[in-house]
Amino acid sequence: MAKNTSIMGFLGLSAALLAVPLGGCDGGGASRDWVRAVGSSTVYPFAKQVAERFARSNPTFSSPLIEQTGTGGGMQLFCQGVGADTPDMANASRRMKLSEFEKCQANGVTDIIELQVGLDGIAFASARDGIMLNLSPRIVYEALAANPYGEEQTAQTWADVDPSLPAEPILVYGPPSTSGTRDALKELVLEAGCDTNPAMEALKDEDKDQHQRICTEVRSDGAYVDQGEQDNLIVQKIESNPRSVGIFGFSYLDENADKVQGLPMNGVDPTYENISNFSYPGARPLYVYVKKAHMRAIPGLDLYLQQWVSDWSIGGPLAAIGMVASPADAMTLNERRVTERLTLSRAQLTGESTAENTPDSSGDSSGDVAAASETTEAP
Repeated sequence: MAKNTSIMGFLGLSAALLAVPLGGCDGGGASRDWVRAVGSSTVYPFAKQVAERFARSNPTFSSPLIEQTGTGGGMQLFCQGVGADTPDMANASRRMKLSEFEKCQANGVTDIIELQVGLDGIAFASARDGIMLNLSPRIVYEALAANPYGEEQTAQTWADVDPSLPAEPILVYGPPSTSGTRDALKELVLEAGCDTNPAMEALKDEDKDQHQRICTEVRSDGAYVDQGEQDNLIVQKIESNPRSVGIFGFSYLDENADKVQGLPMNGVDPTYENISNFSYPGARPLYVYVKKAHMRAIPGLDLYLQQWVSDWSIGGPLAAIGMVASPADAMTLNERRVTERLTLSRAQLTGESTAENTPDSSGDSSGDVAAASETTEAP
């Protein structure tokens, strides 16, 4: 499915025109009647697809507004507080950070529903008939690190990194620092490549901050080019320069298979099957975060989440545009999080616990609507 940004504008315009205040000075409830989601450019096409299907199935509700802000930017907006002037949802191409969770808690966003909506892969690609590289986390790290293993970066060509690679200049178009794809690149590829060095592996325990700096800081001499949150622009860049490499989500590779080719990592191609079984090193989960306090206050939010559940199956509408379905047990668990409105705990986020929170008997807490209403009342 083509990523036509004009559709997003149409959805946003429709929402603005259809918005009718639902409450006033007497505290009647939310002051908008459409769902608002912000966040990841990788999750955006899937969220937009779900929004379009929701709008067709529920014509009496306003169309959801989906905004591309990047995962980091979306989390900042999401965690500002509760109320109609803040987003209901944050789309993320990596899991919420503990610091973001704590910021949410401090600002009154205390009940957060976390959904793993599917899987994706950090794909490395070049133009059709362009440069072919058999990559590995080590090769990518040594090519892109600002100071590989704490030393000066001197590699100018791929052959400088590994003599089996072509003597072509290193030129990689990739995501910005605000992107969840950049965060996943750091964790799944750069850090993994850095830790192939025993001294760096040891440094992780000795000085975590220095380890992070050495292992995840990307060079800024023009070999790595930040292309912003528009993954389609990266596709255009590598298509126009056959010697360049691009980094984006698997869905963009899948959608543009007539223009670009995936590059193997550790000899494993970025394919649907290899991502679904995690044999591809860049495989990662995709997430949606929801404010439980908004579930009743914002009309249609509960139905929009149910649309996600109905669309994320194997062979479903989202798989048709490049999302890799989660394992069956993960889909079942996340459907339960929607129906029972189970919220994320700090212990779950840090890995100290895997137990799900106990839902309220009503599927919602009596304080949720009040919490949202308090912040959306007119003065």
